[in-house]
Amino acid sequence: MSRIGLSPIEIPGGVKVEIMAGNELTVEGKKGKLKEVFNKNLKITKEGNIIKVERSDNTNFYKALHGLTRNLINNMIIGVTEGFQKKLEISGVGFKAQITGKKVTFQLGFSHPVIFDIPEGIEIKLEEQGVVVVSGIDKQKVGHVAAGIRSLRVPDPYKLKGIKISGEYIKRKAGKSAKK
Repeated sequence: MSRIGLSPIEIPGGVKVEIMAGNELTVEGKKGKLKEVFNKNLKITKEGNIIKVERSDNTNFYKALHGLTRNLINNMIIGVTEGFQKKLEISGVGFKAQITGKKVTFQLGFSHPVIFDIPEGIEIKLEEQGVVVVSGIDKQKVGHVAAGIRSLRVPDPYKLKGIKISGEYIKRKAGKSAKK
């Protein structure tokens, strides 16, 4: 039995949730609007300001899908009320970022600047020198963009130069040792 899937989702004030035919869910709040289509074998119901997700089949696949669907709906509600953000730390001599319009230009130790286009629905800010903040209402999109920026220059395990997600632990490796 999915313990996550069984817990109801409370809809906060100012959030409008619409359940349409075919398990299409639309969530609208002060930050924006999200729309998602869920599996037709799950039953999504709205009673007052509570959303419940129920499954019709007790196979392992639908047990897992039950909890996943409940969390996706919860993330949609959190996204339109508070939003999501990921911080990225740029470390290395001469490594920096600069925002110009809908593009971010990174200097990452290459012979050329790396230009990253900001996708629709995502906001990128430079908080301080070496800290880039990716924010938006869609948790999956925010994480995908942060991973895309990180992949421009993955942190080096020897000198720890590159872009890492804030709080990420990079295991430091020892360099070559001299023989005696």
